[in-house]
Amino acid sequence: MTDQLRPDGPAPALFTWEFATDPYPAYAWLREHAPVHRTRLPSGVEAWLVTRYADARQALADQRLSKNPAHHDEPAHARGKTGIPGERKAELMTHLLNIDPPDHTRLRRLVSKAFTPRRVAEFAPRVQELTDHLIDRFATTGSADLIHDFAFPLPIYAICDLLGVPREDQDDFRDWAGMMIRHGGGPRGGVARSVKKMRGYLAELIHRKRAALPAEAAPGEDLISGLIRASDHGEHLTENEAAAMAFILLFAGFETTVNLIGNGTYALLTHPGQRRLLQESLVRGEGDLLETGVEELLRYDGPVELATWRFATEPLTVGGQDIAPGDPVLVVLAAADRDPERFDGPDVLDLARRDNQHLGYGHGIHYCLGAPLARLEGQTALATLLTRLPDLRLAADPAELRWRGGLIMRGLRTLPVEFTPTA
Repeated sequence: MTDQLRPDGPAPALFTWEFATDPYPAYAWLREHAPVHRTRLPSGVEAWLVTRYADARQALADQRLSKNPAHHDEPAHARGKTGIPGERKAELMTHLLNIDPPDHTRLRRLVSKAFTPRRVAEFAPRVQELTDHLIDRFATTGSADLIHDFAFPLPIYAICDLLGVPREDQDDFRDWAGMMIRHGGGPRGGVARSVKKMRGYLAELIHRKRAALPAEAAPGEDLISGLIRASDHGEHLTENEAAAMAFILLFAGFETTVNLIGNGTYALLTHPGQRRLLQESLVRGEGDLLETGVEELLRYDGPVELATWRFATEPLTVGGQDIAPGDPVLVVLAAADRDPERFDGPDVLDLARRDNQHLGYGHGIHYCLGAPLARLEGQTALATLLTRLPDLRLAADPAELRWRGGLIMRGLRTLPVEFTPTA
């Protein structure tokens, strides 16, 4: 234990590069000594961090904590610091992560049918096809950056297919999305420009699809066409709502899966015993350990570090701490999912863990809509990697790896690997 994290010492430094590499000791300190902790974020906004599992579940389901940034008590200029960069200027605010019932209920109902277990199961062959195609590109070389070459393009192309983005336009989406997840690592203003380009493209695509929409929906109709059809049949979906919905499904539907695949692969490569057990079960054709394993990887070092913003609409108490109206509240999923009051051996990676009600996909009415798709992509990606490249290994010292900056997501910038080339 460093001096900084002594029980009688000051609160640990948060949001530094050292913290980004391994935030879990700091979160353990907060759970023990300041489970609902007020801090100043890198943006300058002050917010409460909720770190214990029981408090996190309460906060995630508490409807007095609104998702609407209009409830933030900061001046208007500060509100632009509390959402997805660029969404305000691009008029993309009206999406599931920023609204409350009844609008949230209405919009979620419109898109939920695209992510039913049956619809996702029908999409499984396409996910496998994309996975094999991406691995084919580097399998003969003996080395790869698994973030750039695999974890990043797989969910981008998958969600583009679901939305109905034509194949010839999907590389543009990949470029825009790449800028959006750099979290300050790209040129100044690059994120806002990418969001604006994406907004313009989505508006144009909605117009094109509306003009060509057939009278009856075909089986497996793409999601944007489904949104247009619902809007045209009295669901009162505005063009801004349709564009914002497509935007957030793309944004939330790819970065979480990039990080699930990247973080999950990294965890397996640094826990050889657990990785060996998983590979042996895959060779036997068993699926149970793969299913529980992906859930454990979500708990152990999941893709979403903090749940998206919430704002108190009235005085309330969380974890014994009074929170004033207008205060931002951030639930730290990564801390809650390592809470020893809820999980036995929380810092141990156990792919066979059964009692694993992790919060990696949230809780309550904002539970991640795309969780079935993310699970499919994660299971397919990891199983195929470990089967086709059985001697996959890290090609860098773990201490040299860098994690992307940013408040909500947790993911590696790069993941260099080596393996025996295959035909």
